[in-house]
Amino acid sequence: MMLESFNLEGKVAIVTGCDTGLGQGMAIGLAEAGCKVVGVNRVEPTDTIEKMNAAGHTFLDVRADLLKQEDIPGIIDKALTEFGHIDILVNNAGIIRREDAIEFSEQNWDDVMNINTKTVFFMSQSVAKQFKAQGTGGKIINIASMLSFQGGIRVPSYTASKSAVMGITRAMANEWASDNINVNAIAPGYMATNNTQALREDADRNQAILERIPADRWGTPKDVAGPCVFLASPASDYINGYTIAVDGGWLAR
Repeated sequence: MMLESFNLEGKVAIVTGCDTGLGQGMAIGLAEAGCKVVGVNRVEPTDTIEKMNAAGHTFLDVRADLLKQEDIPGIIDKALTEFGHIDILVNNAGIIRREDAIEFSEQNWDDVMNINTKTVFFMSQSVAKQFKAQGTGGKIINIASMLSFQGGIRVPSYTASKSAVMGITRAMANEWASDNINVNAIAPGYMATNNTQALREDADRNQAILERIPADRWGTPKDVAGPCVFLASPASDYINGYTIAVDGGWLAR
């Protein structure tokens, strides 16, 4: 009975930014739990498609530029045309721009805030409207960051955007929980993905990071996939507006 509460058989999940890394890991984890996955990417997610097909999972490839809010209705329409309903949204797509705060450009500010915060809100709003129209409720999972809790260096717009993700997760949960819509977030710590390859190859930086992580290792996409499946499943039906840190103990140190 308990294991059945994690079963996502027949559910439809939209996952943005799943061509590689954490997004790919969460998309595959949801598929392994029974989901049909709608992958939303700016580029063709060749590796994800190959892995989904090899495992016999159902994956719909949707191309969109999430810097453009006008692409959102088309994403919803394609998912409904293919599968007839939507049950889960994972707002994973995001970008980061690095520049000293004293010189940080307006373009770098706007681009990061638009994708990491504005798109997260309006994707959530569109899917929540569909949940309400279906009368079924649903699950929205936003991807926050360690910089939802900390300040960071040379990433002011990323820090602002990920702090905002934690805030709007709470705000949306407050309004939609009574409609059986659960809105929660995952805050990944230091993860071994292509985005962190340079850090891991720098022996001094790699050692300094590991010394701060009680688990004494970098996280992996699979480490995030588990919490994602949990938050997408009936097992988390009474969790609303919470951000789960998946960080090997980084915040506890």
